[in-house]
Amino acid sequence: MKRILLPTGGVVLATGLLAAGLTGTAQARADIATDPMARDTSQAASVASFWLASNGAALRSATAYTWDAKEVRKLVSKGGYSADGSPGTAAPIGEDKKPIGRAQNVNLPKTVGKVFFVDGSGKFRWCTATSVQSNYRNLVATAGHCVYDTDSNKDTMTNWVFVPGYYEGKAPFGIYVGKQAFTHSDFDVYEDYDRDYAFVTVFNGIAFEGVKQVDRKDFERFSGPKRSWGGHHYILLSKDAGRLGDNVGGQGVAWNQPTGKTVRAFGYPAGPHPDGNKPYSGVTPKWCYGTTTGKAVGAPWLKIEEHVGLKCPVTPGFDGGPWLSNYSNSKRLGYVNGVTSTFADQDGNDRIDYITSPYFDGETASIYNAAKNVWSGKIVGSNGELYK
Repeated sequence: MKRILLPTGGVVLATGLLAAGLTGTAQARADIATDPMARDTSQAASVASFWLASNGAALRSATAYTWDAKEVRKLVSKGGYSADGSPGTAAPIGEDKKPIGRAQNVNLPKTVGKVFFVDGSGKFRWCTATSVQSNYRNLVATAGHCVYDTDSNKDTMTNWVFVPGYYEGKAPFGIYVGKQAFTHSDFDVYEDYDRDYAFVTVFNGIAFEGVKQVDRKDFERFSGPKRSWGGHHYILLSKDAGRLGDNVGGQGVAWNQPTGKTVRAFGYPAGPHPDGNKPYSGVTPKWCYGTTTGKAVGAPWLKIEEHVGLKCPVTPGFDGGPWLSNYSNSKRLGYVNGVTSTFADQDGNDRIDYITSPYFDGETASIYNAAKNVWSGKIVGSNGELYK
């Protein structure tokens, strides 16, 4: 594992303009944990083929990353928040150019999708994530526990990919293999859920155009994405889908913002409530709209002292989904000012009614700032071959 300790003087973070007109800069110092996920294009191609083989069978068999019901408890109210610097933002990219009417329905952001991975027990899992603005248009934001395997104490989940707009085994904008993960070392090392967020750079997407079963000789000769499955050999007919942000855009990021503001939270809920009731399928994204708590909320069993709460009756699978402030229904863009971290039952009826997020402060911004400047590249060439 590689860790970067920023200098004591801090770093000046690039900022943009909030839809509401807020601007600012922030200086912060954070111990940034950064881990490789797919070390090169060959490994990335193997990860992509793992999920795409057999017409996406692995994608369809994945289940929501679930919490133990005993960890769905009542939150503890704490004091107010103390920002560690001035408010700051990075503006979103990729405005939807299509005209949209005045319907009251929420237009779901194209940036939101599922992250798929294999956990320490070998199970195929998913969480929610979103594309965010970055210099190379290649960055995903999600929860730290959807990247780092806290149960088995491994560095990162294996075979990690992001599929924006995922629906029933289909990847309409391509599949994006994780290259490098960034989070606060307090989460990576100490499992401090006050830092339960992560930013992941991804390779260019792979657009799936089918699969072809071949004999061993052709399988070994082919240099592009391929996979052996059930004793048979397959090559993936694929092409470079381009950069994530060019295809779906990227949400902005905001930090050191006041609480008690309205946000829209998005995600793919699928897990059951503590009482066993399972109202969601996880097939399509859902959303909540409301005002965040003005006071910090705590959960001592997860070392949480300063989370933000939002009334929202969703279930696991929503983990990692973005909390978007200043969301424009016509542009489908806003500012990520949190990600779903935990679930709570405030009224004691064995149903989840609250979700929480870490408070995004200047240290969050410094980790985002480090991740957004890292290039990733592409996996396949113009003829579907492994890009070198």
